[in-house]
Amino acid sequence: MNHRTAHPPPPVTLDDVRGAQKMLAGVARMTAMEGSRHLSQLVGAPVHFKCENLQRTGSFKLRGAYVRIACLLPEERAAGVVAASAGNHAQGVALASALLGVRSTVFMPQGAPLPKISATQEYGAEVRLHGQVVDETLAAAQEYAAETGAVFIHPFDHADIIAGQGTVGLEILEQCPEVRTIVVGIGGGGLAAGIAVAVKALRPDVRIVGVQAAGAAAYPPSLAAGRPVSVDNPATMADGIRVGRPGDVPFGIIGDLVDEVRTVTEDELSTALLLCLERAKLVVEPAGASPVAALLSDPGSVEGPVVAVLSGGNVDPLLLQRILRHGMAAQGRYLAVRLRLTDRPGALATLLGVLSVVDANVLDVSHVRTDPRLGLTEAEVELHLETKGAAHCAEVGQALREAGYKVID
Repeated sequence: MNHRTAHPPPPVTLDDVRGAQKMLAGVARMTAMEGSRHLSQLVGAPVHFKCENLQRTGSFKLRGAYVRIACLLPEERAAGVVAASAGNHAQGVALASALLGVRSTVFMPQGAPLPKISATQEYGAEVRLHGQVVDETLAAAQEYAAETGAVFIHPFDHADIIAGQGTVGLEILEQCPEVRTIVVGIGGGGLAAGIAVAVKALRPDVRIVGVQAAGAAAYPPSLAAGRPVSVDNPATMADGIRVGRPGDVPFGIIGDLVDEVRTVTEDELSTALLLCLERAKLVVEPAGASPVAALLSDPGSVEGPVVAVLSGGNVDPLLLQRILRHGMAAQGRYLAVRLRLTDRPGALATLLGVLSVVDANVLDVSHVRTDPRLGLTEAEVELHLETKGAAHCAEVGQALREAGYKVID
């Protein structure tokens, strides 16, 4: 989606971002810039990863959280801070607060992954579990702020947050001065807005492309309407960018300075995450892989050199397992099939023999005889297979059909 809308001067300036960079000296790391030969070949130009997944706390969120809390008045710091987050912002606020000697309370959804809860607690925050979705958690945190006087630290809708995230843009220009396109994921918009402020002030020729998950893409309709609008029930594996409504502050900046906002599918996200792991040896969460997904979906549409911002690497191991399997399935490297066969001795061995002939590696077998839907002489088998691509999947299916098996959808 291409757009250009007229907006008042942004509430965050290059001087604000430079000031934030000074505050963050010795706090946030200048994260690595790594080249990707595989993506470079696909795009036809150099592609680099800005590895914010290797930042302290595992994401860029420390930058904005630290600047926001560092700018509080002494009496505000004394009252403590409160935040709501499913993971990355929680950890950023917890560590920033600890470094600045400020008491922090973080509300997290009851279903938040245990590793993220534990990490937030280890950074020094008091964690309170409330609600099933982030909106409920957010409401609880704001209520706590009203009751106690603690300062609510919004994850993206504040100028100080945006200035802190904008330091990523300054580092990109320093590490890759020849950059022509920057691709960055968008949830509420704080990171993309900050990068846009910094980069466009110094290099207006650089194209900035934002990326959203298709199931949680509030920015395209908002930009079309000229104001933030909500998306009901945003749904995506990329929890870091699963935001139902753009922030008011970043929306104006993104509408004015970001050149394009694209969307990517769940299959594209999982494939991108798998690529980062296999080709770049980088653990990246789905939101962090969204720029890579955008490049994979339309590799010839960007001018290089390209910098893809890998915004975070905090992914729950159980979710990672599911995503990797999803990504392998999308590439035709994993196949699940379910079929029925006659329940007699040797029937399963015969089936496995058919699969062996076509070189399909069996990862898991589920053999059911007692389901009431089955006939007296039937058994149902579900097989999880390691395959070698779409053509090999088709070959496996053809071999099963020729052997007389009917695959159940």
